[in-house]
Amino acid sequence: MSTGTVRDDSTARTGTPTAPGGLQQGLKRRHMQLIALGGVIGAGLFVGSGVVVRSTGPAAVLSFLAAGVLTVLIMRMLAEMTVARPALGSFYAHVRETLGLRAGFTVGWLYWYFFVIVVAVEAVAGGRIVQLWLPGVPLWAVSLVLMALLTATNMVSARSYGEFEYWFSSVKVLAIVVFLFLGALYVLGLWPDAPGGLGHLTAHGGFAPEGVGAVLAAVVPCIGFFTGAEIVTIAAAESVEPERAVADAIRSIVLRVVAFYVLSIFLVVTVVPWTSKAIEVSPYAAVLDRLAVPAAGTVMNALVLIAVLSCLNSALYTSSRMLFALTRNGDAPRGFTKVSASGVPRRALLAGTSAGYLSVIAAWISPDVVFQFLINSYGAIALFVYLAIAVAQVRMRRKLERTEPERLTLKMWLFPWLSWVTIALMAVVIGAMAFLPDSRSQFWLSLLTVAVVLTGYELRRRNGPAAGPPRPQDEAEEAEEAEPRKRTTSPSDV
Repeated sequence: MSTGTVRDDSTARTGTPTAPGGLQQGLKRRHMQLIALGGVIGAGLFVGSGVVVRSTGPAAVLSFLAAGVLTVLIMRMLAEMTVARPALGSFYAHVRETLGLRAGFTVGWLYWYFFVIVVAVEAVAGGRIVQLWLPGVPLWAVSLVLMALLTATNMVSARSYGEFEYWFSSVKVLAIVVFLFLGALYVLGLWPDAPGGLGHLTAHGGFAPEGVGAVLAAVVPCIGFFTGAEIVTIAAAESVEPERAVADAIRSIVLRVVAFYVLSIFLVVTVVPWTSKAIEVSPYAAVLDRLAVPAAGTVMNALVLIAVLSCLNSALYTSSRMLFALTRNGDAPRGFTKVSASGVPRRALLAGTSAGYLSVIAAWISPDVVFQFLINSYGAIALFVYLAIAVAQVRMRRKLERTEPERLTLKMWLFPWLSWVTIALMAVVIGAMAFLPDSRSQFWLSLLTVAVVLTGYELRRRNGPAAGPPRPQDEAEEAEEAEPRKRTTSPSDV
């Protein structure tokens, strides 16, 4: 087995198609659509975006637009590779094939580490929200309960993860649509006692009161808010129709994500003065308060909790699948390859969960030192991964054009020029992190994380792989173990 390419050439007695290694292709197109869309609508949009508005002014709309366009370009590049070469681990396999074993090892482990820390961050954030309703319960206890519940969900099957994410994402999307509708009524003067108009865009120091530099600097954190759209390409390995599902999901995400982020932020700075302190706390709650929506704070807290649980759910899933993919090429211990009867790599899932538990404990014991270090050490990792994806796409595209042009059914726009522009812009964003005061520590500590992973690769290379690619007889044994003895009903295709 070379790069773990996904083939739909086997079916267990469950009636569910299986991918190499025993993963079951139980995710439908409706799951994939909402996984792609919900992956970028997290707590960062509902809460963190307020910090960007307060530091930039109404021109934050341009920062989100620029970040959204750059993210869409990266996703298009990734979609081209995924549709042409569906593979376990998605971009990990693509980077490994095009940029070499060291680059693949580094990208895979960096991405795993990124989502392990996301697990802890989201669990702590969710715990703080729950504490608003249960103030007497310790934060660490609430966080661990949330992690345990969603770990149990992921332990069942990929279909279980997909269903939870489908409904979590549906609630988030519905909330954004309702917000856009109410905000539009206010701006148009159709809301009771609403003055309407666009006066707030220029009434408090101008459209860009902090200057063009602040607008450009804000692109860095804005890209972080969009992180998560790529999860759909990792989930493709467990999709019934990986190529079609990814292509449809990426096409739909372009307009919707930019519209949801850019239009909603536009309404925030139009309805509420950007100088309002309430925007920094919770921009969407500030708008609902201005509209006099009953229990606006409670509604937003509930919505943010759903967003946090969605991110936590996806982080657990993504970290387990990336670790599972790493085992397929000997880049992680062989023991994490084993899957359950329902096609879940439970050992890989528990490894990420355990690391998340330790991080939550660190947030309880040493929030200002250890936990803060962990948060800063993953701040730029997603950008490093995105840059590697972009470079890999250029290499793979040229190779496919020479050898297998028929596989290029979904292409990057204006290749190669737009691909190189995207790479250059990503390099500029990463370089800016090294000089901006708010992101400088994240940049250097993330580089430290990269150095640690590279050291791990050198140790693995010198000592030989901890486990080579699975042997054919091992895969046969795993498939035998993964087949439930008594189950014949095949899931309906939704």
